[in-house]
Amino acid sequence: MLLLPISWYVIFQYGPMYGLQIAFKDYNPIQGFIGSEWVGLENFTRFFSSYYFGRLLWNTLSISLLSLLIAFPIPIFLALLINEIKNLNLKKTLQNVTYIPHFISLVVIVGMLDLFLSPDGGFINIILNSLGIESIPFLEKPEWFKTIFIGSNIWQNMGWQSIIYVAALSGIDHQLYEAAKIDGASRLQRIIHVSLPGIFPVIIILLILDIGQFMNVGFEKILLMQNNLNLESSEVIQTFVYRNGILNGDYSYSTAIGLFNSIINFALLLLINRYARKKAETSLW
Repeated sequence: MLLLPISWYVIFQYGPMYGLQIAFKDYNPIQGFIGSEWVGLENFTRFFSSYYFGRLLWNTLSISLLSLLIAFPIPIFLALLINEIKNLNLKKTLQNVTYIPHFISLVVIVGMLDLFLSPDGGFINIILNSLGIESIPFLEKPEWFKTIFIGSNIWQNMGWQSIIYVAALSGIDHQLYEAAKIDGASRLQRIIHVSLPGIFPVIIILLILDIGQFMNVGFEKILLMQNNLNLESSEVIQTFVYRNGILNGDYSYSTAIGLFNSIINFALLLLINRYARKKAETSLW
């Protein structure tokens, strides 16, 4: 049973690591990995000294940090809300309504955003017009990009991400709630002193996994939402790697940038796992 997943990881995850050597070479497809000229850290130096390095790093870090601070807690709150609803029909309805957006294609999601936020007939701008506010081309304004991206991510993923918290909450001994109720604890106090401690290890594990992907900010969706007018806020390291590596064929340079991105993720994963093991006594290893 383990043969298939192990084979997948070896072939598609570890096997391609052989190609990382081109980050330190001036790669030529004709000469191949071995025959290409070795240039050391030249590709990294070129990236760090480029004028767009600061903008790429800031956009990537700011989107990731805002997503972590705003989007990460919302599935927890949703799971707590679902857990506190006693009416089964209402609970199922809320779960279905929040789960469904996860199964909508990213292309469709971005198409919906384009329709809803369009300055010509989009219902958001229709509402603004009715309030006496001029239409705003949201997807063309760099200052709106991060708000729209993170907000739509929350709407799309909060229901799906809450499933594991709902499952963890269902595993808490109900006698703890009864004991707290007998002691006079209010519903909010039972949530704070019973529910949250009960799912705290799960929260820590998922937080570690999220931080381990800190520099990966949703390449496909950002690429679909990008245009020349919002590029100032929407260009991140992953989309830059795509444009230089796939579209422009600058393989060595884009590999070096991707390796830099992965090293940061790996370092953050090690640090947060070590910190969680010491402070919360919960970790991946």
